[in-house]
Amino acid sequence: MPKLPVLKPREVVKKLKRLDFIEHHQVGSHLTMKNVETNRRAVVPMHLKDIKKGTLSAILREANISKEEFQNA
Repeated sequence: MPKLPVLKPREVVKKLKRLDFIEHHQVGSHLTMKNVETNRRAVVPMHLKDIKKGTLSAILREANISKEEFQNA
């Protein structure tokens, strides 16, 4: 299983958009993205810091995306 990289929030959003997620709404510094086909969501913290591996893993689990699928996007 490949290791997850440490990414900026904008890079995570860009990869999620490639996986057919759209920006649904934003409350404060947290952007909620939604996949209309699967009705899954992903909440991305839009902070100035990088998103750590554990947080990214939780985002992928919530969106039901495998690590391989995310890295290939």
